[in-house]
Amino acid sequence: MSVERVVDTIAETAVEVRGGLAGRRTYTEGENPSGDDQLEADVWADSLFEERLLAIDSVGSYASEERPDVIEGDGEGDYHVAVDPLDGSSNLQSNNPMGVVFAAYDTPLPAPGRRIVAGGWVLLGPITTMVVATDGPVTEYVLEAADEATSESHLTDGHGGGEPVERRPVAEDITIPEDPTVYGIGGRVPDWPEDLESFVESLEDDRLKLRYGGAMIADVNQVLTYGGVFAYPALVDRPDGALRLQFEGNPVAHVIETAGGASSDGERSILDVEAEEVHQRVPVHVGNADLIDRLEDALD
Repeated sequence: MSVERVVDTIAETAVEVRGGLAGRRTYTEGENPSGDDQLEADVWADSLFEERLLAIDSVGSYASEERPDVIEGDGEGDYHVAVDPLDGSSNLQSNNPMGVVFAAYDTPLPAPGRRIVAGGWVLLGPITTMVVATDGPVTEYVLEAADEATSESHLTDGHGGGEPVERRPVAEDITIPEDPTVYGIGGRVPDWPEDLESFVESLEDDRLKLRYGGAMIADVNQVLTYGGVFAYPALVDRPDGALRLQFEGNPVAHVIETAGGASSDGERSILDVEAEEVHQRVPVHVGNADLIDRLEDALD
């Protein structure tokens, strides 16, 4: 069965998640496996994705940033799906952008990024868009509920359990622009290693504009759109960074590299990092290939 059904289900569910955020802005008493506080929206979105994705015969397992273990499906499906159900959920209280990040692997989790067969994100910005890389180029779609659709395009049929969604392509065969414009670097500046500080100063010398909004996927989407670099690096007190390999590092590296850019954990492509555990953290640097080369040189 085509991995497109997985992508359709994520599109349908993400649109439903967006519509249900307003009443789920308060924090629960729990934490996710990484020690982050959970909003009601985090838990609710995770439960929807689990239910909908595991209902697909071709999905063998589901893993989420919000739960400690991989959840096995009833069958022996070919795809193993890792999801960050609400990336940047802390932005919900301030009403800033958030998103959904996903990767479908063709081998059980944890898995290396080279085994991704479809990966990308849904950005809950002023409009809802989806960026996907499967076995071809990167495509961006606008997502709308079917009753809001105004043109003929790819229309899901609600087979994931949600309402049908129009997935309308707005940009195809996307490549990262050659002339970079923006950068965003995570972590507190006092916690940056000195060599990273020097690299960021060089970006300022190149007159790149700082764009950092607290939701990784919104910042990465700007890099894909305008060119530049995004990083959540190794920090003095957190040498593995903050982002998870399965749910964040691998999917964004897959898209950016497919679009002609590059990724790095500081030494190698993120897609070549050995996957050892589901909630494994990894320093993440993605963007224009020449900037990633410069960053690796600066971190030597």
